Amino acid sequence: MNLIALLFILGLVFMFFEVFTPGPVFGILGGLTLMGGIAAAAMKYGGTGGLLAGLGALAAVSATLYAELVWLPKTRFAQKFSVRSTSGATIQQQAVDAIMIGKLAEAVTTLAPSGYVQLEGKRYEAFCQTGHAARGTQLRVTGLDNFRLIVTKI
Repeated sequence: MNLIALLFILGLVFMFFEVFTPGPVFGILGGLTLMGGIAAAAMKYGGTGGLLAGLGALAAVSATLYAELVWLPKTRFAQKFSVRSTSGATIQQQAVDAIMIGKLAEAVTTLAPSGYVQLEGKRYEAFCQTGHAARGTQLRVTGLDNFRLIVTKI
């Protein structure tokens, strides 16, 4: 009984630390330790003991997940670690269209190889296939890639 209780307590301690550390290491260790407790209970008390230990482990994991995802974020302790401010900046992504291919653009920033170009009075994100392009360089649009233009030096 001592080994089973020790494995369950150790598993719950690992699950507790999983809440406060990045990555799944403590969660995996906690799950493996709880499974070890279930296996020890099954060996010592048979199938019924293993089933009861499994149900106990399931209840403990459910309570831990509830505490982590529902209860803990509402506490003052968690509020100290939460980000609540924003930068206030907005992203204005211009849509790119196939009719832009072949048109001339001017580098607004240095493209090394990514940067911004101006095309028909609008600013677009661009990728220079020929590598580095200094600010003010005349470029030709040769393709599209999601929301950015593919350009080359003239």
